[in-house]
Amino acid sequence: MYESDAGLLAPGRAGSPAEATTGDSAFLQAMLDAEAALTRAQSACGLAPAEAGRAVTETADADRFDVRDLALRARSGGNPVIPLVADLTAAVPEDARPYVHRGATSQDILDSAAMLVASRTLATVLDDLERAAGEVARHAATHRDTQMAGRTLTQHAVPTTFGLKAAGWRALILDARDRLTAVRASLPAQLGGAAGTLAAFSAFSAPSAAQEDADGRGEADLLALVAAYARELGLAEPVLPWHTLRTPIADLAGALAFTAGALGKMAADVLTLSRTEIGEVEEEEWGGSSALPHKANPVHATLIAAAARRAPGLAATLYGSLTAEDERPAGAWHAEWEPLRDLLRLVGGAARDGAALAAGLRVVPYAMRENLQLTDGLIVSERLAAVFAGRIGRARAREVLSGAADRARSETADLADVLFDVLREEPELAGLDLAELTDPTRYTGSAGLLTDRALERR
Repeated sequence: MYESDAGLLAPGRAGSPAEATTGDSAFLQAMLDAEAALTRAQSACGLAPAEAGRAVTETADADRFDVRDLALRARSGGNPVIPLVADLTAAVPEDARPYVHRGATSQDILDSAAMLVASRTLATVLDDLERAAGEVARHAATHRDTQMAGRTLTQHAVPTTFGLKAAGWRALILDARDRLTAVRASLPAQLGGAAGTLAAFSAFSAPSAAQEDADGRGEADLLALVAAYARELGLAEPVLPWHTLRTPIADLAGALAFTAGALGKMAADVLTLSRTEIGEVEEEEWGGSSALPHKANPVHATLIAAAARRAPGLAATLYGSLTAEDERPAGAWHAEWEPLRDLLRLVGGAARDGAALAAGLRVVPYAMRENLQLTDGLIVSERLAAVFAGRIGRARAREVLSGAADRARSETADLADVLFDVLREEPELAGLDLAELTDPTRYTGSAGLLTDRALERR
């Protein structure tokens, strides 16, 4: 018994706007929109009656067609446009039937539909990215000077601020926004006919070969048809048919994969910082456990992290389809359909979860202060090395601090206490204020200014 994909194994995209804009019905409607736009464009260029454009547009409603039946019949020709054209032709009034799909090839319609689906989906993704960026900016401004441990290679490195960390998340989200905005604006219509020459359109539209040769009007009319088709779809006008020139797909794949990774960075940090033993942040909308009643799992971050791990592989498949042979390929084009939809869905769900994660993120400053003290002052060894080097040279400063750090770790002692003894043996270091030098909250560099500068970006 056939069951539709309800998203049971895809909680990341379940219920998201992207799920609705990428479903089978959405793709079917986009293909119908492409067919209707083509007839309207031909009508606008005087290549078809105006009544035909209206008739096809009125009939091009996905609810009038059986998605499952089309899917099964698509196997005979390898794509769903072939059976759809037959059904659409049968559904329109008889006098409009000659103008359905006239001159086009299946790839013209499906590629144009894919661009429509992508454009409609990206509109929702961009809305969620704007919300996420706004919420993260709020955290960055609020916690501009909230000190925390900076970590490198999983270990405490030097102090930083949560404001700077959040500003970094926002910078990546805005980078993703800018890339998706540019890609969305460049998504092109596809129109070329069987081998990208527009020949069939010429054959249908030219009154005579002699007239076409005499004034060149036929070729100019066909370029006008491409422009009219793009306008009807609300997509960019292509310079060339791109049946095997897959720049639009590759650019879309790259921007989507980048977006997943940008959101994934924020999720990765939240997953680390919300660990029980760290506890510096927590999700407001936490998830429970089927076995452990006490669990408060960071679910939004988990779902984003899952999307970020899958997205590069999907993008790689789409990049692989760049190597498409001839004027229309066997397999390379077909390989794009599912990965592209999956990638749109993953990023759409991740953007939805990213906005929710940022809006509900709870920051725990007292945990950050406590964790800053875990190394008993070792986290400011860089600062001490710089100060000591100015008095006793870099080599001796490193030797002194390495010994003091080893002793502090082995004795579980505060670094300032250990250095107090060391300084008595190093007269050049006399007079240093160890309490101030080993205070992590006094060594955050230009974190505040960097945060301010990042927040100036709109």
